Amino acid sequence: MASELELDLVEISPNANPPVCKILEYKKFLYEQKKRDKALKSKATKVTIKEIRFGPQTDEHDYDFKKKHAEKFLKDGAKLKAFVFFKGRSIVFKEQGQILLLRLAQDLEELGKVEQLPKLEGKRMIMFISPKKK
Repeated sequence: MASELELDLVEISPNANPPVCKILEYKKFLYEQKKRDKALKSKATKVTIKEIRFGPQTDEHDYDFKKKHAEKFLKDGAKLKAFVFFKGRSIVFKEQGQILLLRLAQDLEELGKVEQLPKLEGKRMIMFISPKKK
């Protein structure tokens, strides 16, 4: 039948019982499939992660400045990776770093929720905050 119509016999779903086949133009079928895949891919949400770096003895003004940036990132729908970087012997101030990150989480409570509590990884204490759904 396909050769009579000068078209191709295309197997749509080979796993079905019996296998499903259609008589159509194969190039057109491939083009539409590619188009469909591209449309699905464009609808998928892309997660961006923004980083904010603190020191263990970050001053009040610097903290407020970085907090404003964090608020902007969360309003834009990006995830936030806040971390305290310990240089040299400043690793002895682990508690200060943890207090700083928890304070940031508390200040950003209405904009985002804490995805991962502060955790020490090497010389960094990292915390993730994801934006709340609107």
